[in-house]
Amino acid sequence: MSKEVWVKADWSEPWEERKKFITSALEAGAEAVIVPGEDVEKTRKLGNIETISKSEESDFFLREASSVEEVEDAISKSQKSDKKSVLLVEVSGKEMEKAAARAGNQVDYLIMIAQDWKVIPLENLIAELQTTHAQLFTGVKNAREAKTAVETLEVGADGVLLDPKIGGIEEIRKTREVLEELGQEKFELVCGKITKIETAGMGDRVCVDTASLMKVGEGMLVGSQSNGLFLVHSETLESEYVEARPFRVNAGAVHAYIRAPGGKTRYLSELESGDKILIVNSEGGASAATVGRVKIEKRPMLLIEAEYEKRKIKTLLQNAETINLVNKNGDPISISDLEVGDEILINLQEGGRHFGVQVEETLLER
Repeated sequence: MSKEVWVKADWSEPWEERKKFITSALEAGAEAVIVPGEDVEKTRKLGNIETISKSEESDFFLREASSVEEVEDAISKSQKSDKKSVLLVEVSGKEMEKAAARAGNQVDYLIMIAQDWKVIPLENLIAELQTTHAQLFTGVKNAREAKTAVETLEVGADGVLLDPKIGGIEEIRKTREVLEELGQEKFELVCGKITKIETAGMGDRVCVDTASLMKVGEGMLVGSQSNGLFLVHSETLESEYVEARPFRVNAGAVHAYIRAPGGKTRYLSELESGDKILIVNSEGGASAATVGRVKIEKRPMLLIEAEYEKRKIKTLLQNAETINLVNKNGDPISISDLEVGDEILINLQEGGRHFGVQVEETLLER
C-alpha cells in the first residue's frame, strides 16, 4: 500500500502565503492539505486535492487533542458524525499514547504529533493500531523524518503530515519523492530459454499508453499465465518504419495478465484510463504509472513460449518487428529476431490468482 503525504497549511498568515504551500503540495502530488475553514473553497479552486479542516465544508473534519479528556471528547463527537474524521493528538506521555490508541476504532485517521519527534511512541501506536479501523499518520518536519516514519517496525505509518513551515517549502517535493522511492516494488527476473515461436492467427491486442516516459530497458510484466510473466519492452526505440513511443508498451492479447501495484495483476482487457500499472526495468525495479489510454485492435499474433527449470510459460504478442522482449543482458530484442534457445527476462511466481490477488493454491495453467 502506498504511503500518503498530507501537508499542514493552516497557519495564521495571509491566504497568499498559505497558497504557496498548497500549490506546492498539489504540484508534488500530496493527497491532502490541512487548511483553515475559510480556505476550503479557495483550495479546491487551485486543484483536485482533499481538504482537512474544522469546517463541515471540508472533505475530512479535523479535531485536535492535547489532553486525555480532549481525546475522549473527540471520540464521542466522531461517533455522531457522518463525515470522515481526523484526530490530531499531541502525544506528550504514556497516558496520551494510550488515549490515542483507544481512538483507533472510532476515527478514520489518527495523526500523532510527538515533541522532538520520538520514534518509540510511533512504534507503540503502529503495534496497537494494527487491527483497528484508523489509518495512522505522524507529524514530520522533513523528508528524512518521513522516511523513518514509514519504515518504523517495517510496517510503518500509513502516511505523514508534513509541516513545511519548519523544514521549508522544498521539503514537500522531497518528501513525496522519498515515499515514492520507498513504495517501489522489486521483482526477481530470471533468464528463461525460448522453446517455441509460432504464428497464432488473428487476435485483439492491447497497447498500454501511460502518462510516463519509459527508458531503454523498461517495460511491463505480461503473460498468459499468472505465475510466469515476460518483460515486454516499451516502444522507446525508433525504427525505419515507426517513431519511438516511449510512453507505450504493445503488451499482447486481451486475455493476458499484467502486473499492477500492490502485488496484484489485471487483465489487459480490463485496463482503462486512470488505472495504475507497473513499469519494470531490466534490474527488476518497478514503479507505478498511470494508464492514459488503452488501444485494442485486431492484429496477427505470435505465440512465445519460454522455459526455466522445467517450468514453461507462454504469451501472445503482436507479430511485428517493433515488439521487443528483453534479453539476459538487459537489452531489447525484437520478436522478429528471436530464435529458439535465446534467453530472455521473465518473472516467476508461486501459487495462483483470485481476482488478481495472489493465493497459495495448486494451479495448472497451459
